Amino acid sequence: MTTQNTTQHTQPTLPTDAPAFHAKRLLYVATGGIQAMFLPMWLNWLRTHYPDTDVRCVVTPSALRFTTPTAIATSGGMGRPVTDAWPEQPDSALHVELAEWPDAVLVHPATFHFVARLSLGLADTPALLALQCTSAPIVVCPALPPGGHRSPAHRRHVDELAQRPNVTVLPPIPGVSMSTGRQGIGTAALLPDAIAALEDARAWTEAGR
Repeated sequence: MTTQNTTQHTQPTLPTDAPAFHAKRLLYVATGGIQAMFLPMWLNWLRTHYPDTDVRCVVTPSALRFTTPTAIATSGGMGRPVTDAWPEQPDSALHVELAEWPDAVLVHPATFHFVARLSLGLADTPALLALQCTSAPIVVCPALPPGGHRSPAHRRHVDELAQRPNVTVLPPIPGVSMSTGRQGIGTAALLPDAIAALEDARAWTEAGR
């Protein structure tokens, strides 16, 4: 289980306008960055602006250090989120469901560790295996600790993901580090910008079929 203190805005500003988004089924994956505390707020924003989009939420165990299943379920108008862990007594192939169900996938926030695992092709959780196998467009929004955006390792991982035709990585934006209190680059891209990028990727995928 990996929890990371990431650079982040103290409180994102909710936009009054929302970009166009025509996905019918959005898989929203939240990992263990501190910005996961805003997940209930963003799910409520999605439900308000895209009532025709069915959102399914998957959270890593580390993300649950910053939010709760009840907060996620009530704010998103959905059932309890799926925890990204292999069930002890599975009654279905969860990774297959997560790969085949969505027509768009968002990872927000994506920790340094999650980006690395995804780029290396690791598949040790249901969500990771689903993301390795899905044909749906994926937008990944890294949330990084101070200096993380300059890390050669992170840059290699981003470059590798850029080679995948269905993956877009949005660079982090300036924010205030919760660890140091200093300004820096590391905040995950704001959700409306991620949704706009995901719609562009989704529309491009649809046009190519």
